[in-house]
Amino acid sequence: MIAPDVQTAFARLRDMIGEANSVVPFTGAGISTESGIPDFRSPGGIWTKMRPIDFGDFLTSREARDESWRRRFAMQDQFGGAKPGRGHRALAALYRAGKVPAVITQNIDNLHQDSGIDPGHVVELHGNTTYALCLDCAKRYDLPWVRERFETAGGRSPDCPDCGGFIKTATVSFGQAMPEAAMRRAQELTDGCDLFLAIGSSLVVWPAAGFPLAAKRNGAKLAIINREATEFDEFADLVVHHDIGDVLAPFVAH
Repeated sequence: MIAPDVQTAFARLRDMIGEANSVVPFTGAGISTESGIPDFRSPGGIWTKMRPIDFGDFLTSREARDESWRRRFAMQDQFGGAKPGRGHRALAALYRAGKVPAVITQNIDNLHQDSGIDPGHVVELHGNTTYALCLDCAKRYDLPWVRERFETAGGRSPDCPDCGGFIKTATVSFGQAMPEAAMRRAQELTDGCDLFLAIGSSLVVWPAAGFPLAAKRNGAKLAIINREATEFDEFADLVVHHDIGDVLAPFVAH
């Protein structure tokens, strides 16, 4: 069913969520655009303006590491003050109500945690850009520490003082292995739910894009909420091509 309008979409979602025991949201960049964070793949998105830095290049090129951090701090200056939108807050309300055990997300912006969902219940498939890790010893670094040293060194990325390893935002770059623990937890949640909500994801990035179909194969109902059509719309029980915030906003008050 393709919802013809926002009111129909909300009414159908309300019924589906009411009937479900375990609702698992799977979120992509579209849920954060209301917060002022642009997505990556749509026309005008980040990857249409700059080529992503491959993980292999990060490891082998000082220039690539410097450029990676330059981009990160430029994005922080532009989007660092982003706050959770209506979609984030709606999922947090469903989480507090006991309907949502955890959220699976492709996003790296920490907005689900900021909305009130326990960090242990946010499964980050692509990592988190709000802190950094040493790639060798896994020591965690706060971004202000990295930025101070980056700027003091004239735009040179710092290495780990403890072991000399490269310091990188705690995100999964192109060419970098997916986090095994997060993928395993996402699969467990997918297998155990009876309603899977794909929200704001183009569903083109694999292997993460396989979770909605896996949920459907396991007998769960599938709802897709995304402004643009996806390749999986034909398999969904409900398809919503409307503004995510408008559709989910009523759940904030429920």
